[in-house]
Amino acid sequence: QVPLVESGGGLVQPGGSLRLSCTASGSMFTINGMGWYRQAPGKERELVAQIVVDGTTNYADSVKGRFTISRDNAKNTAYLQMNSLKPEDTAVYYCHAVGSYTNFRSFISWGQGTQVTVSS
Repeated sequence: QVPLVESGGGLVQPGGSLRLSCTASGSMFTINGMGWYRQAPGKERELVAQIVVDGTTNYADSVKGRFTISRDNAKNTAYLQMNSLKPEDTAVYYCHAVGSYTNFRSFISWGQGTQVTVSS
């Protein structure tokens, strides 16, 4: 497992913005894709955004046009810029990463989660 450390959550009013960061630590691996899932109490985990090594991105329809995911491959870090936040965005956001070790064995890693609360 490759440890993922994420940060940037917090409390924000509707219409506000937050920026999440996720960094994969270590050196004996290659990251192929990174992104975020989110999960609210009693709800299923859902994919929010993802980005692969060539820069291709994918977003959930509910966040398209409001969220932007980016990646610094050299730093093994992904960023999720969240604008025009809505109460419906309230959830725990979990960073995820997919890649391979130097021995070509694949892995999937998850961050510890960060709480995003959108409330007036």
